[in-house]
Amino acid sequence: MSVPYLSNIYIYPVKSLAGISVEQWSVNHTGLLYDRHWMLIDHHSRFLSQRHEPRMALIQTTLTDSSLILSAPGAPNLVIGLNEWSGETVGVEIWQDFCKAHVVSEKADQWFSKFLNVSCRLVFQPATEIRMVDPSYADVTDQTSFSDGFPFLIISENSLMALNEELAIKISMERFRPNLVISGCPAYAEDSWRKISINNVEFRLPKPCSRCVVPTIDPLTAEMSKEPLQTLSRLRKWQNKVYFGQNALHNTIGRLHIGAEVTVLTTGPMQPPL
Repeated sequence: MSVPYLSNIYIYPVKSLAGISVEQWSVNHTGLLYDRHWMLIDHHSRFLSQRHEPRMALIQTTLTDSSLILSAPGAPNLVIGLNEWSGETVGVEIWQDFCKAHVVSEKADQWFSKFLNVSCRLVFQPATEIRMVDPSYADVTDQTSFSDGFPFLIISENSLMALNEELAIKISMERFRPNLVISGCPAYAEDSWRKISINNVEFRLPKPCSRCVVPTIDPLTAEMSKEPLQTLSRLRKWQNKVYFGQNALHNTIGRLHIGAEVTVLTTGPMQPPL
């Protein structure tokens, strides 16, 4: 009998831009260090994502010890300091949440606005700002950064394999933007997990992840298609939403590394109940 293990770790420094695959990474109070730490906002100070700006998928991110580096086709690299701040603080809106954010720089705003052809600003979450998770699924101590709602998204490798068997064209895990990918377990095993532990970092999985149009965007071209939502609607639809992967919260901080064993502490009914 195989033992589940952590096979990939992804962080997304800037919300809805390309992610980074890492071998090991720290977990802090908001999730993976620097994950969704930065975000683009429009002229109404509302968050931007690939849902309305698919070309965001083409912007690559790199982290060094001191900098965040952004690169995009036909544009010079943009290098910003990890703590770079213009001194301006603004109120921002992300879904139904309103919080404070620091504006990075006018240079960053111009770079993103030119590439995306839309007026936007780059902001980051200050250390003093606490964004709580929906209390319907979380404890009062749970926090997240600029994620859609939860600090982690967990998907098993065999769940993607099972989905790809139903698709005419195979798609990559990057389409679903997980943080943690688990191998060595059956397809959709994560649907029944409620508590797991990875390298002494404990996670709760309170809610399946309903999917929007982002997985239909090819991360290499930013072009949209009907898949995989069309197939997910046939296989993974419940109460008029389609689901793939599990949202997760963490009880402890620590460090994760690829190859770490996944211990399933508690299971429950399949969510969604398919």
